[in-house]
Amino acid sequence: MGSSEKEIPQDLQLEQQLQSQGIKTERDGEGKLHTAAGHGNLATDENGNPLVTFDPVAVRKLRWKLDLYTVPTVSFLYLFCFIDRANIGNARLAGLEKDLNLQGFDYNMILSIFYISYIIFEIPASVCCKWMGPGWFLPLTSLLFGIVSVATAFTHSRAAICGVRFLLGIFEAARRATFRLSLYMVMAPLAGAFGGLLASAILTLDNFGSLHAWRMIFAIEGIITIGLSLISFVTLTDRPETARWLTAEEKELCIARVKSERIGATEVIDGIDRKKIWSGITNPVTLEIAAIFLFNNITVQGLAFFLPTIVRSIYPEFTVVQQQLYSVPPYAVGAFFVLAYPALSWYLDRRQVLIALTSPSSHRALRRHLLIASSTMVLGPMSNAQISANVVSDTARSSAIGFNVMMGNIGGLASTWSYISWDGPDYHIGNGLNLAAASAILIIATLAWLWMKRDNKRRDGRNAEEELAGMSPAEIADLDWKHPGFRWRT
Repeated sequence: MGSSEKEIPQDLQLEQQLQSQGIKTERDGEGKLHTAAGHGNLATDENGNPLVTFDPVAVRKLRWKLDLYTVPTVSFLYLFCFIDRANIGNARLAGLEKDLNLQGFDYNMILSIFYISYIIFEIPASVCCKWMGPGWFLPLTSLLFGIVSVATAFTHSRAAICGVRFLLGIFEAARRATFRLSLYMVMAPLAGAFGGLLASAILTLDNFGSLHAWRMIFAIEGIITIGLSLISFVTLTDRPETARWLTAEEKELCIARVKSERIGATEVIDGIDRKKIWSGITNPVTLEIAAIFLFNNITVQGLAFFLPTIVRSIYPEFTVVQQQLYSVPPYAVGAFFVLAYPALSWYLDRRQVLIALTSPSSHRALRRHLLIASSTMVLGPMSNAQISANVVSDTARSSAIGFNVMMGNIGGLASTWSYISWDGPDYHIGNGLNLAAASAILIIATLAWLWMKRDNKRRDGRNAEEELAGMSPAEIADLDWKHPGFRWRT
């Protein structure tokens, strides 16, 4: 049991109130009262209001330290893992199809193989991450991801590249399971932009060892991923208690701060529990966001895999390097909006309405420098942020985000067949599918927002104290979003 960093005035009535809510207290040598933030204790009342206050300066210092140790490593891992996933589009321009003798729909089939394994293993990977701990799970799976990417450089047949893409999907599912913060998602569009630049630079080389042309792309980018994964073994951690770079006081503050935002929660990182896993998946917000993310990925993943091909069909007279470079601008625009939208969301403390507003993109924007990326890319961070805000336990959050990503990759699977070579350069099928997906997002997000507002009003009429009477802290924690004091965060 540890104590939070914020002193509470010596007040017997307050002490009794905290103890009645299951919050243990203790006094230091000077008789000053502190709240205990250890295992099994609540940090909110029955209506979800925090029972403790925090020194804002200490919280800012803690947040900065957490960001310093985790955000750079995880962001760059995400960047290069996304590059390793999507660089097949760059490799296609550099002769992949010719060298592997791919015909007809072979390229689309290779893309589909990746998503089949990704979809199958996404939720099991989330559970495995809970069991192993993200501090080991993320570096290990990223290492394996990089190794498989390098192996792609040595494939010489359609069957071989299908095999490595299937393995890549498994490790991508595992790696993605631990990404919780929307800030990391800016690396997706940056990966598209940087991937084009990096591919262009790599293709100016005569060779990389015995490798040439498109094989160099997979090898060099995979090696970078391997190096970053080795660094992450040192910088990442499973939970506050195991963070070697946090002081005891910072660990206590981190635990108390997280629990104060989760109604009925008695643990920051809880154990694997089937009930909580199911609660996260069946959460109404999880279901509607997952449906939105499915439609969104039809566009986003379509861009990731086919953008270089679309650029080639528009500018066939350009060199391969020039075509690679022309795939950069849309992703640069997307990266800006991936930062701008969450920033606006944080300022307004609203997400659902902003999610709905991402949908009215012109499906013809692909022809006009592909500015569709300005809105489609933002749903990666926005969707996971909205889900995280509307679940309580860590296990429910893991399963909910895992389900969201799985559904998104069903959309990704559909996207592998949205741009067919004979449909270029206007790509009526792909662009029409994007327009339909955007319309579905607008309808689902708007209806969900109206429902959330209505359900919150209904919950306002419930008596949380009466409904929770006689329930143990463990039973209350299991309620998650069904807790009478819980309110949907729109």
